[in-house]
Amino acid sequence: MFLLPLALQAADPPIDPRYKACLDLATSNPEAAQNEAERFRLAGGGARARQCLALAYSMQEKWRDAAIAFEAAAQEAAAAKDPTATRYWAQAGNAWLATGEPVKAYAALNNALTAGALTGQDKGEALLDRSRALVAAGQLAAARTDLDAALEEAPRDPLAWLLSATLARRMNDLPRAQSDIAQALRLSADDASVQLEAGNIAAMAGDADAAKAAWEAAVKIAPTGVAGQSARAALGQFDAPAPVPATAPPNK
Repeated sequence: MFLLPLALQAADPPIDPRYKACLDLATSNPEAAQNEAERFRLAGGGARARQCLALAYSMQEKWRDAAIAFEAAAQEAAAAKDPTATRYWAQAGNAWLATGEPVKAYAALNNALTAGALTGQDKGEALLDRSRALVAAGQLAAARTDLDAALEEAPRDPLAWLLSATLARRMNDLPRAQSDIAQALRLSADDASVQLEAGNIAAMAGDADAAKAAWEAAVKIAPTGVAGQSARAALGQFDAPAPVPATAPPNK
């Protein structure tokens, strides 16, 4: 699951018309935006031109190029004492996660969070991403700390509750997993990933009926998606003669 929410946000107003045009082009024609971003940089666009280039790479899922460009934007902005450096570091961290490099992701996200400029939803998203980097690095206790902080900043974000529930399951904390997945379901029951995890947690609790119902919901919501396919695989056990107790698919 790779998200780049901050990358799709323009700078706070007032906004340079050329910067806005470059961002718009990055989402509509990312290949053309690469050239425009370079022209914008040569014309003095600075960190924002580099961010536009990074967004163009992101839209093409060229995550490593995007991460490098976001970091360059962050460094240039920081040198100019531009507070948007914090946002660019967060974007870099997200892109490094997409490349599967949690150490680099953690470093970038740590730069974003220690600057102290992120607040509210933006801070919550950066904390979520840093927790993902920590999980990937096997540091589950530290990831729990970040997830708890993320829930404080963004209590209505279903992804935060989903990731928190998944982490609790991985840490064998069934009560916490059940409580958190209930919150995720309340906020986003039509998300196949949420239903998949609800089934995993029900299986962990030995509730085969609830696990089957949740996995069936995931398949119905996203029959060809990753979550739907994982749920379909988990449902295969119910074709066996003795389907109880249900077992969750391997930890994701």
